[in-house]
Formats: sequence, structure tokens, C-alpha cells
Amino acid sequence: MLSHKKSLNILKKTDALLEGHFILSSGLHSSKYVQCAKLLSYPHLANKICLDLSKKIRKNFKNLDLILSPAMGGIIIGYEIGKLLKKESIFCERVKNKFKLRRGFSIKKNSNVLIVEDVITTGKSSLECVNLIKKSKAKLIGFACIIDRSSKKNLRIRNKKIISQIKIDVPTYKKNRLPNFLKKIPISIPGSRRLK
Repeated sequence: MLSHKKSLNILKKTDALLEGHFILSSGLHSSKYVQCAKLLSYPHLANKICLDLSKKIRKNFKNLDLILSPAMGGIIIGYEIGKLLKKESIFCERVKNKFKLRRGFSIKKNSNVLIVEDVITTGKSSLECVNLIKKSKAKLIGFACIIDRSSKKNLRIRNKKIISQIKIDVPTYKKNRLPNFLKKIPISIPGSRRLK
């Protein structure tokens, strides 16, 4: 198993862990941003992370039928985990700002579904995926991600298990509550949610 330190070193080596002033998909501000797309551009290194994560998933979720990932960030991770666990892997995508299943994807009634993401911060995308699972009358068994940035105050997602390769505690701030050091750094908006 990769240690936290070795996993973090892989993120730094691939420039997947960035420092600066970022506006996250949630609209919150942060001094760090995890860009898993950079990690995934090095498949031989991403494979090490995904292999370890798949072992953790196998250990923690015994009855898994389907992997559901939100587009864009979760697609490749979900695919890789599905390949390693030999499970079907589908994704949902935004249509008019709302997640939908397209491309003939469906969730079977009573199936056990794991949501797999690249990064969980506020859990907004994951919670939107949960709605698709409920609508299909399937069962959410939990969440898995490469990076868990969620906080204890985010209780809506905390009632289900989150399995991650790395847990990183990085404060996030509302626009009107920015610390002085962050106000001095130019803003970057790296996520894909606001793309038109």
C-alpha cells in the first residue's frame, strides 16, 4: 500500500497539487487546488494511486454492483476503478446544469452503487449523483475518491463512508471571509463546472 507521504509525493511530482488562490467549483476560495487531470496525464503514476484505492474499496465495500462517476473529473477514475474491480462503471453528465444519465446508461433497481470521484470537497457533485441513485430505486453504499478534502462540518455526505487514497485538510473560505494572505494572490478558476 502507498503511504500518505508517497501518495502526496506523486501528486506533487505530477503538478496535481497546486498552490495559489483558487475559486473551487463550489464557489468557495482555497489556497490549494487538486487538479487530478494532471495526475492522470501520467498513467503509470495514476495507476499506482488507483490500484491502492481499489484495494481499499474492495476491503470496505463487499456488495458492489455498479460504479457511478460524475463528469468530468470522475470519469477516468471511475473507469480505472471499475477495470481493477471488474465492475460496470458509468458516468453522469450535466445537461442544463443538472446531472443526467445519458448514452444509454442506467442504474438497475436494487443495485448497490458506489460513487467514485477524483476529489470530494463539499460533496455537491456526489450528492447530485445520490439523487440519480434514489430515482433509480438503487442503494448508495458509499463514496470513493483519490482526494478527500471534505470537512467534518459537511455532515450531509458524512453519513456514508468515504474511502480515499489521501485525506487533505485545506481550509476553504467564502468570498466575504477571505484571509488577508489570500486576498493578495491573483485568483484562478481551474474547475470545469463553470465552463459554458
